[in-house]
Amino acid sequence: MKMKRTHTSKELPKAQIGSEVVLMGWVHRRRDHGKIIFFDLRDRWGLTQLVIVPKECENYDVAKQVRSEYVVAIRGIVNQRPKGTENPKIPTGHIEVLVKEIEILNSANVLPFEIEGDTEPGEDVRLRYRYLDIRESRMRNNLITRHNVMQITRRVLSSMEFLELETPFLTKSTPEGARDYLVPSRVNPGKFYALPQSPQLFKQLFMVAGMERYFQIVKCFRDEDLRADRQPEFTQIDLEASFVDEEDIFSISETLMKEIFKEVKGIDLKTPFPRLRYSEVIKKYNTDKPDLREEFGTDYAFAWIVDFPLFAWNEEEQRWESEHHPFTSVHPDDLDYLDKGELDKVRARSYDLILNGAELGSGSVRIHQQDLQRKIFEILRMSQSEIEAKFGFLLEAFSYGAPPHAGIAFGLDRLVAILCGEESIRDVIAFPKTQKAVCMLTGAPSDVDKRQLDELCIKVMG
Repeated sequence: MKMKRTHTSKELPKAQIGSEVVLMGWVHRRRDHGKIIFFDLRDRWGLTQLVIVPKECENYDVAKQVRSEYVVAIRGIVNQRPKGTENPKIPTGHIEVLVKEIEILNSANVLPFEIEGDTEPGEDVRLRYRYLDIRESRMRNNLITRHNVMQITRRVLSSMEFLELETPFLTKSTPEGARDYLVPSRVNPGKFYALPQSPQLFKQLFMVAGMERYFQIVKCFRDEDLRADRQPEFTQIDLEASFVDEEDIFSISETLMKEIFKEVKGIDLKTPFPRLRYSEVIKKYNTDKPDLREEFGTDYAFAWIVDFPLFAWNEEEQRWESEHHPFTSVHPDDLDYLDKGELDKVRARSYDLILNGAELGSGSVRIHQQDLQRKIFEILRMSQSEIEAKFGFLLEAFSYGAPPHAGIAFGLDRLVAILCGEESIRDVIAFPKTQKAVCMLTGAPSDVDKRQLDELCIKVMG
């Protein structure tokens, strides 16, 4: 590049009329009015109208070569737009830039679809050319909203003394209902890591370690059948705190949601959110994720669902399993039912935050006593050897002084989709997978070289 950018389209309205600027970006539209050429130059912040006149532009012949989506740099003079030609829909609509010099930084082939065109391409085409799809203002704004939600989350939780701490991606397989993604170990042939379905055990270990307040905006992985609101890799706002109960988690969560909706949507949410018992919502709505917008009348209807059953009966396997996960504590009023084996009556200290018919977050007060945790594992028909193999490290940690603790995890993708008015979380994820867990852009998953498989001691059947 011969030139050095001085302004973006966001900064340009502050530039003085008559001043010289250097802008860079993509040619969004080209319009020829005889020898006078008009370009709309697009950068991340918006559009700027450029005017190219033969006697004013030092290399007018270069300007004539430029087509849509070429990447260019221009040097020019900021002018007031002629009266009647202003565009009040954009921040730069009252000015234009008279181009003195233009440099083509890169050319562009004819695109498979028009950026901001009249016809929206199909999703397969959008995902195949996702880097072009993100040039659209809709996708760009969705990702900016996602960024803003993440930054608000960090600020709010940090102000409440939470520490942003990281947990491993390569960990131990401890299935929690869905299948794990497994990663073979080259240096330990025949052994496998698992990608985490959640940071559940590690965040509990942070509590044992005395960190007291943890959060993380974290990638998680589940090998399960996909729907519009599911992805094999997804992002959670994950938090855990010591010496707290349900009421503390409700208050922390509501403060976070209140700030997010205030800054992103300009809406002042009414708190505290309503609390509804699981048994009541199932009876009334036949779902534990009712859409309460019509009933409550606010566009965003939040509610807490509480008093879930601790166990669910698996008819196919003829055994009890955890309704949420086996680390959820027992409702203190139901401990006798646990001892009597009346498991259908045992309630969990778990809670879901629902919003407009979707589960936005799920959490619980955790078990922190070694004996109770072992007892729950045994009720779930885990053998002593299986308990030790899968969770021995957790039980050992509990023996060294684990504090009472509780937490929750929110689906970031789902939250941003609701904020952006999108039906599918794929429209708020930069590079998502299809419903068949395929990346249309890169072709993943794909075959790998036999040499790589041999190094991992893996043989592909069939």
